[in-house]
Amino acid sequence: MALDQEFDEELEEGIEGKEMTFVEHLEELRWHLLRSIASILIFTIAAWIYREEIFGGIIMGPAKSDFWTNRMLCKVADATGMEGLCFEQANFILQSREVSGQFMMALTQSIIVGLMFAFPYFFWEIWKFIRPGLKDTEKKAARGAVFWVSLLFFMGVSFGYFVVSPMAINFLANFKLDESIQNQFDINDYISLLSMMTLACGLTFQLPMISFVLSRVGILTPSFMREYRRHALIVILIVAAIITPSPDVISQLLVATPLFGLYEISIWVSASVNKKREAEML
Repeated sequence: MALDQEFDEELEEGIEGKEMTFVEHLEELRWHLLRSIASILIFTIAAWIYREEIFGGIIMGPAKSDFWTNRMLCKVADATGMEGLCFEQANFILQSREVSGQFMMALTQSIIVGLMFAFPYFFWEIWKFIRPGLKDTEKKAARGAVFWVSLLFFMGVSFGYFVVSPMAINFLANFKLDESIQNQFDINDYISLLSMMTLACGLTFQLPMISFVLSRVGILTPSFMREYRRHALIVILIVAAIITPSPDVISQLLVATPLFGLYEISIWVSASVNKKREAEML
């Protein structure tokens, strides 16, 4: 939180309280975007320098038998007797089918890593541009936004990387219609699947913040979310079934439980915001 307080203090400086023309607003936005892009570029260059370590240790991690999640799932399989949970080794071969395949793969993974690590600074720059236009009460209510958005994003990315991705990759890699068919995947398809899983979870974990914003502007209420809780649970179970193609119920519950927990937290956030709004109106 100390880092986020420094962000908020810096946000109080600069253009706040200063009347600006439309052109000046565009110029200000341009500089915020340039600094954001520069941060992504810096992290992308760093990821490119360590591309071999990132690929071998991180990108290929979920497909290895000694990956933490795979080892834990095997222990759960031993305890429950559900052998389908344990994936000892992903049965597939990665190929580069184009002349520039490996180069583009290295570039893609570097950009994705750059985007992930630059996300807090990117959001901070955009928030610096938006915040001066808010009312004092809105600024007070949104204090700590950079910290919470960044925290939820990295929690979602971690969930996608350590929970969702290993189960999805291992199931798809070991699924066969016939033993005579070999799984040979393009390296770019593998990275696309992994990045989609992790980034999608990172964005999904923003649900409490979305609830906060919608509740703050009066669009969302806790009573509405409680009324449609069962509908939300069905949607979450469907999403969990899509994300984890494995037929095991435990795999689906491992994904659905945190998502439903986020929904319950969002209800609490909405109730808290509505309570403050009612107090302000008195």
